[in-house]
Amino acid sequence: MNRNKTSVLFEGLEGKGLRIGIVKSRWNSKYTDSIAQGVLQACHDHGVEAEDVVELDVPGAYEVMYGAKHLIDTDQVDAVVCIGVLIKGATMHFEYISEAVSQGIKDLNIITGVPVVFGVLTCLDEKQANVRSFGEHNHGYPWGQTAIEMAMLKKKNSL
Repeated sequence: MNRNKTSVLFEGLEGKGLRIGIVKSRWNSKYTDSIAQGVLQACHDHGVEAEDVVELDVPGAYEVMYGAKHLIDTDQVDAVVCIGVLIKGATMHFEYISEAVSQGIKDLNIITGVPVVFGVLTCLDEKQANVRSFGEHNHGYPWGQTAIEMAMLKKKNSL
């Protein structure tokens, strides 16, 4: 996994003492499991202790919002990464779920005051999901970095 292929630079990330939540959809687990590994690797590489990463699996992308809220309410996490993969099919289901999840994660950021990272791929086909879930383009790693950076910002603002 090449950690330098992102167009966003992450510098000075220090995850020691941060508590990061990962909520992962079991739907499309072929992809979500790999993305979660990318998030975990970023946490490890930036000093988040293994015991300070809280993982929760939920059935689908629609449920990641509830899972994130649950972690915020019960585990006192500093940030949460919501992981899901939506692949467009022949019906409107993709559009409805994509919109609801986008708005729900946005709302959690505003309502809870805890950073919630939008780690939900919205792909037009399986090829797009493959490219973004595996190898050097696994989006999980930069999403993990984003969680750490935002958790650092949250801690800084609460001092």
